[in-house]
Amino acid sequence: MTRPAVLRSLQTLLPATTLHQPEVRDVFAAQPGMGRLAQRIITASFDASGIDTRYTVLRELDSAHGVDDPVFYDRDSGLLLSPGTQVRNELYVREAETMFVEVARRALDADPEIGPADVTHVITVSCTGFHAPGPEYAIVRALGLSESVQRYHLGFMGCYASMPALRAAAQFCAGDPQAVVLVVSVELCTLHLRSSENPDLIVASSLFADGAAAGIVTARADMADTPGFVLDRFHTALVTEGEPDMAWTIGDEGFEMILSTRVPQLIGANLDAALRPLFDGDAATAEAFDRSEIGSAVAHWAIHPGGRSILDHVQSGLHLSDAQLEPARTTLRECGNMSSATILFVLQRILRDADARSGDRVAAMAFGPGLTAESALFTVRADGADGA
Repeated sequence: MTRPAVLRSLQTLLPATTLHQPEVRDVFAAQPGMGRLAQRIITASFDASGIDTRYTVLRELDSAHGVDDPVFYDRDSGLLLSPGTQVRNELYVREAETMFVEVARRALDADPEIGPADVTHVITVSCTGFHAPGPEYAIVRALGLSESVQRYHLGFMGCYASMPALRAAAQFCAGDPQAVVLVVSVELCTLHLRSSENPDLIVASSLFADGAAAGIVTARADMADTPGFVLDRFHTALVTEGEPDMAWTIGDEGFEMILSTRVPQLIGANLDAALRPLFDGDAATAEAFDRSEIGSAVAHWAIHPGGRSILDHVQSGLHLSDAQLEPARTTLRECGNMSSATILFVLQRILRDADARSGDRVAAMAFGPGLTAESALFTVRADGADGA
């Protein structure tokens, strides 16, 4: 019998510079030429975000870090600057590669049985910059992986991209029982924040942050049952009427996010269609979903915290408890929306802090351009038990 693929050794990484939400709000609201309506939108967006702190690779935003030639923020004048896309991407190349390598190294170091020589595949995920050779190449070289390791990069997919990365890793393991897949996500969203009176860009500026996460997926029979998540099944759904409401494009002054205020309502209205096929493959969850009691059949919920309103709509639509949404809300409050890396932060928090027990079911869901809803059903494997 083929063993199921397991996500194990989840590790996360945050940049050193902390952004405090009230301080960032006041900087954006104080920009010259900002009209009263835009100032009201800024105040409302930042104050209702559900975020206390975020993190950034932009050291010049740290009040303790002096900069002679500021690129993004002139602290003396209080002005937010707007460098071109090339400048932003050059910073991405330098900072992201460091974080890709470091969080991948942490995942390998955290696993008692898997080392660099065991890795057969590397999947990297990012939508906030481009370069070639890419981050998967840098990981192979820096960590001393075999040159024959299969390398894949999922780029520019947005906040849901770690979900198809995990699905691909599980498929690699199904095709090769000896596969060991290193999955790594790094997003530097703050490189693309800018002052604007556009409501979509204001909302984006109130939410997005930088972060990195990595884990190992394998089904090898000779590996002990370390804590993690059995990857049971995945599903993709499209909310096509939301296509113009969430998008990620490239402009002359960085990448530009379209994130309309309709997104939370669209997600809430389409939860049934998006999740029913995921649960239909399991009798217990299918019956509970039909009775609007899915929260009793699935103990833990790893919902991508795209914003507080999205979490509110998911919790209300699925009748979930406050405790079931706490891992997502805490991640949002402490770290902000780190695009594709965020769902891995939530999963790590469930395994570490949510009293997860072997055999508990976990439903994961992330959203992105399209409007795309990626979902998955996992089983907790804790304390060395199988849980499958």
